[in-house]
Amino acid sequence: MKTHAAVLYEMGLQTPYKTSQPLHIETLDLDPPGAGEVLVRVRAAGLCHSDLSVINGSRPRPLPMALGHEAAGEVIEVGPRVEDLVPGDHVVCAFVPSCGHCLPCQEGRPALCESGAAANAAGTLLSGARRLHLGGQDVNHHLGVSGFSEYAVIARNSLVKVDPDVPFEQVAIFGCAVMTGVGAVVNTARVPVGSSVAVVGLGGVGLSALLGAVVAGARRIVAIDVNPSKLEFATKLGATDVFDARDPDVISLVKAATDGGVEFAFETAGAVPAMQTAYAVTRRGGTTVTTGLPDPSHLFSVPQVTLTAEERTVKGAYVGSCIPARDIPRFLELYKQGKLPVDQLLTDRIRLHEINEGFDRLSQGDAVRLVVLL
Repeated sequence: MKTHAAVLYEMGLQTPYKTSQPLHIETLDLDPPGAGEVLVRVRAAGLCHSDLSVINGSRPRPLPMALGHEAAGEVIEVGPRVEDLVPGDHVVCAFVPSCGHCLPCQEGRPALCESGAAANAAGTLLSGARRLHLGGQDVNHHLGVSGFSEYAVIARNSLVKVDPDVPFEQVAIFGCAVMTGVGAVVNTARVPVGSSVAVVGLGGVGLSALLGAVVAGARRIVAIDVNPSKLEFATKLGATDVFDARDPDVISLVKAATDGGVEFAFETAGAVPAMQTAYAVTRRGGTTVTTGLPDPSHLFSVPQVTLTAEERTVKGAYVGSCIPARDIPRFLELYKQGKLPVDQLLTDRIRLHEINEGFDRLSQGDAVRLVVLL
């Protein structure tokens, strides 16, 4: 069958992307689903910094690649050995497929699935197959999803069935922003009720982490960003204190306001300066968690003595340490109860032909979450 999809041929093109046009809307050939795979009619897909990091070259991937990893849609057809989904089911995509057999999967840590990581790095589905083609040549899959496409063949292990009573455009962001941000708070850090929290970087993941801190019952929630409008928005979502990251005294100001620093700090911007700020505002005995994916060549360093003398903890959170099939339904239920208002993170809805301009807005910090409606 045919599908219109956003395909990246070259990384590192200059902004504005409206002019350089890194993403081309192509008509691709799409194979039917193989064993353990599902054909999905994609209905909505979020624009995320993980997509942007491929476009700008900081997270190299094999090209050409059909981008998009934060998506939701409707099952159209199932391949052999898929017995728990039927046409018409609503699904959200998880961007790390889990094989269920490797050691991390057996330990209940599917975000670290070895087979899933290898497939994502190679630009294939979990089976090793590529189902997208153009002119007889293979097109690589992005994180097993390739959600900026009308249709996608996706491994069953990359899909979570969801109730059909939440709109696709809202469900889509649970597959990345919400899992990563909320999961980092409740799974990775396990923030106790009454704790103090700081979030450095207020994109979709950062604001999801802020909402996660609210749900977890944090008594003090500090939001730090360079964008005044995002700081104002953070206050509406539950931040008790906001600070401009551009202020040269921001670290001392946060520590003064929080009696020496916060117990948990989350870096969600994917930048070393943000991580340095997050570590600096973490109090003695506290935990600093990063969800960011900076360029692999960028290094973060700390005075080693502080790890011992102050009993500090530094942790990474990939996919919010989530088990998608467990956590996405839980987070969706909190949303439906009004306790996790992630729909407020949706800045705008765009169409596929507007996707390059959408990534301009994301790179400029003008948007929290833009969603492509397909």
